[in-house]
Amino acid sequence: MKKTLIAMTVAWIALTAKAADQLTLSVSNPLTQARVEVVEVDVSAIQKKLQTQTDIIVTDADGKEIPSQLTWDGKLIFQAGVGAKGKSVYYVKKGTPQPYEVRAKGRLFTERQDEFGWENDRVAYRVYGHGGAVGYDLFNKSTSDLMLDYWYASEQNQEMRSVSKQLHDRGYHDLADQVYNAFCYHIDHGKGMDCYTVGPTLGGGANALLNADGTLFMPKCYKTFEILDQGPLRFTVKFTYPEQEFNGEKVTEQRTISLDAGSQFNRVSITYQGLTKSAKMAAGTVIHKSNPTAYVLSQESGYLGYEDLGDASVYNAKYKDELAKQMGKIYIGLLFPQKDITMTYQQRENGIATGHILAISPYPIPNGKNRPAHGLDYYFGSGWDKNASTGFRSLTDWEAFLSDAAKGVRNPLKVTVK
Repeated sequence: MKKTLIAMTVAWIALTAKAADQLTLSVSNPLTQARVEVVEVDVSAIQKKLQTQTDIIVTDADGKEIPSQLTWDGKLIFQAGVGAKGKSVYYVKKGTPQPYEVRAKGRLFTERQDEFGWENDRVAYRVYGHGGAVGYDLFNKSTSDLMLDYWYASEQNQEMRSVSKQLHDRGYHDLADQVYNAFCYHIDHGKGMDCYTVGPTLGGGANALLNADGTLFMPKCYKTFEILDQGPLRFTVKFTYPEQEFNGEKVTEQRTISLDAGSQFNRVSITYQGLTKSAKMAAGTVIHKSNPTAYVLSQESGYLGYEDLGDASVYNAKYKDELAKQMGKIYIGLLFPQKDITMTYQQRENGIATGHILAISPYPIPNGKNRPAHGLDYYFGSGWDKNASTGFRSLTDWEAFLSDAAKGVRNPLKVTVK
């Protein structure tokens, strides 16, 4: 009898401990606006329930596999669509993922010294490791194609550059300029262009500590980088900046930036190592003299935005007026999950810039009780009025988009595993 009870108990334990064939991922939306976003869930909890350390796949409600990714920080991510105040169901199970289309990636572009660029199917960015341009630079895109490899290869086409130079040397200046215009990425050849200027500013969304007088303690160009995620749905890179002396302390800044497929916004997490005194941090975008008042600040809702008109100074004088028309309107925006922020315009004239619009936040010292382990987070992004798929045609359109996006940042989609 005793042996029978033991055997039954063992069998019951084995039965109840059997791995689930699949798990249900319920995604709920607390807002009254429909949303399509990349969501994440702790992968270790899923692997434990499925009793596997091998590959897993995600399917939609009809059982069709959808792209997913395991990230460097232990997340399973996938893109979910959820209606207003609604719920959507997805499933996860053991399986070998199919090859997915890469929709977010980045790399070091040694073709242009130490520039580092990254992009998704909507936006593209770069930072410099040299010179005085310390903020975020951006490329405008009117396509969902990944374009940086093509743009850099085209811009650095040595054969075409040689032809242009030879024509200039022989006195055919106009023809030489036309050849250069044919491969230059400062000109829109149908899928986008680079017409944004950074210089010694925060550019389109960078951050800086504040000096005691409230002015920006400008960072330097990045020193090293580490790619943490390389698509297909999320690209993540960690930049480390040169050590600087701030308020008598040697401080090293690290920024971890991630960009998800389908998003207009990067998420950046900031950490200052060596900072032991209370400090304030600002993040924002440069305001150019060509459009000095076209910005919005919404401290309560947690967003700021600007309408930039681009920089035509790179064009030859003969073509400048014509080419300037294709630059369109560039929209810059930042979103802030935290509510303890103040927003302001701060004058800081520099070349073609008048200053910055900024969101200022306290940066807790290391022993502060409320300091996140990874630092402070915010989001920066952009749009272009020549991208027909996004519908940004005015600052009013952009502000409406920022308002909805800020609500999403403060009210994320919730994923429940069952």
